[in-house]
Amino acid sequence: MSDTQMHLAAFVTAGPGRPGGWRYPGSVPGWLHQGYYQNIARTLEEGRFDLAFFADILSVPHRFGGSTDSQLRNGALGSLRLDPLHVLASMGAVTERLGLAATVSTTYAQPYTVARSFATLDHLTGGRAAWNIVTSFQEAEARNFDRDSQFPRALRYERADEFLEVAGKLWDSWDDGALVLDPAAPLFADPERVRAVDHAGEFFTVRGPLNVPRPPQGYPVLIQAGASAKGKDFAARWSDVIFCSHASLESAQAFYTEIKERAAAHGRDPRTVKILPSITPIIGPTTAIARQLHDELFDLVPPLGGLSTLAYHLDVDLSTFPLDERLPEVEVPGVEGHYREVREITERDGLTLRQLGKQYGGRVEGGFVGTAAEVADGLEQWFTGGACDGFTVQAPYQPGGFEDFTRQVVPELQRRGLFRTEYTGHTLRDHLDLPRVESGEWTRRIPAARKALS
Repeated sequence: MSDTQMHLAAFVTAGPGRPGGWRYPGSVPGWLHQGYYQNIARTLEEGRFDLAFFADILSVPHRFGGSTDSQLRNGALGSLRLDPLHVLASMGAVTERLGLAATVSTTYAQPYTVARSFATLDHLTGGRAAWNIVTSFQEAEARNFDRDSQFPRALRYERADEFLEVAGKLWDSWDDGALVLDPAAPLFADPERVRAVDHAGEFFTVRGPLNVPRPPQGYPVLIQAGASAKGKDFAARWSDVIFCSHASLESAQAFYTEIKERAAAHGRDPRTVKILPSITPIIGPTTAIARQLHDELFDLVPPLGGLSTLAYHLDVDLSTFPLDERLPEVEVPGVEGHYREVREITERDGLTLRQLGKQYGGRVEGGFVGTAAEVADGLEQWFTGGACDGFTVQAPYQPGGFEDFTRQVVPELQRRGLFRTEYTGHTLRDHLDLPRVESGEWTRRIPAARKALS
């Protein structure tokens, strides 16, 4: 795919996801069945998507009023989430080209386990695995992993940097071709080409080597979403793909420019860092029908469901503020990018907290509502206007939202020459125009990472 063509990821939820979306009559509640996800995978591969991307959460949030009630009652963000790696394995079994991305936290996992899991997925899918790297920040998650409170933000990123360092060393612990499989010799694997990593750091001590050969892609594609200063620097240093969210074209353009500059400052080619902002397109045969669908979906959003999701993202108990007044300025331990987004919306539209909850739960990220041609017009404006390298498509309801986009918007983008008509490679790195990572490159990145932390 050339620089004149965009990349597309699909943000799939292994659960109900958006408050209100699961209530829509067109939604199919098949979240506990593998066939549900396999059908979505087939649809996305039919549309020549680069990858399917699963977020994750390690708790049922109780940040709103100290209770899980609003999450569970409203089918909000963390009410139900299956383990994404298992879901992706089932999707990989019925597809041949679609990239497969899972979220795994560096805060409550171990590098050996994660490196092994993604190396396994990469082998089983012929080089289609991706890891969305997160640093968990919720107290509810901490309490599920033997802690009374979460790590401070700075410490989370320091731990994540070392986590990435160890994972890379483990993927490099087997040379390419170390698995010989010569029954006559006999020589199964060449001991001279498999080595211990002997890592002893501040957070991890790992001997190695990995017990899985080097992944087909060198290492899986790395995805990260970071909006704080440390998060953006971490993403620019390590990520192949950056997932983000913006309330306007202008903020997307500013973020795009900043990240590309940060990547260059780390000695990376900015073209190898793909920025894919989240969008939630609502598509209809006419503009009026699309807007009617938008209104129907919006009416189904319970304000407290959206507000409890926002409380989780910000890590702020929003139940302590008057619902019919504006969101005040607050210190945000959680996702700074979401806070900036809702502050922009609040100031622009003059929303009360109650209205903000409904708006946040039913938000149409990017504002793309209309016919397939109108949605494509908006995507083209962002893409050619220096705001992104493509998009992460969320469905307003599953699976229909993905079917609508794939069968209506994708052909329009293809007619304009903005998106591929066929896959030209097999691995996810092929789709993203990223080279296979050669052995030792990870180790060469580590001094720059340490310098950035000092």
